[in-house]
Amino acid sequence: MTRGTSGNARRLTTCLWVVLLWVLSSASAGEAMGVTMTEPVRRFILAHPVARLATADAKGQPHVIPFCYAFDGEQFYFVVDEKPKRQTGKPLKRLRNILENPQVALVIDDYADDWTQLAYVLVTGTARLVADQHEYERALALLRARYPQYRHMELSFSRNPIVRITPTKVHAWGKIE
Repeated sequence: MTRGTSGNARRLTTCLWVVLLWVLSSASAGEAMGVTMTEPVRRFILAHPVARLATADAKGQPHVIPFCYAFDGEQFYFVVDEKPKRQTGKPLKRLRNILENPQVALVIDDYADDWTQLAYVLVTGTARLVADQHEYERALALLRARYPQYRHMELSFSRNPIVRITPTKVHAWGKIE
């Protein structure tokens, strides 16, 4: 600041810096600002029944799995369902990782031998367990509408966690129409 700067200008500059620091220090700048997706990207996401979810533990050790998801136009959801899983007495690796490190990525892709048809959407975001029962029921309804298999499973708030992924960045590439 120059010597002749008024007190009001200094206060305004200080306020702007405080707002900028708040945005940058929030859980993620993308959550504070929102992420914009084009309509073709939304259609691509909704047209694919399976994606790949990447999580990492606190030490950065990656873990990638295919998963079923629901997308409400803004956030992704998945449920820990009743499919057989390896019994270890511990929560699933993806949940342990999310609790240690909520930063995740997911990729939804098309592969073809004709490489002019390749496409993917890469989403990075923050994952959290759904703690609100109303949000849980809404997400479960979305998942059941998308996957008939879930309609026959007794999924409940107390036994089957649902995870919400809030995108912070979306990158689309290739033939996305």
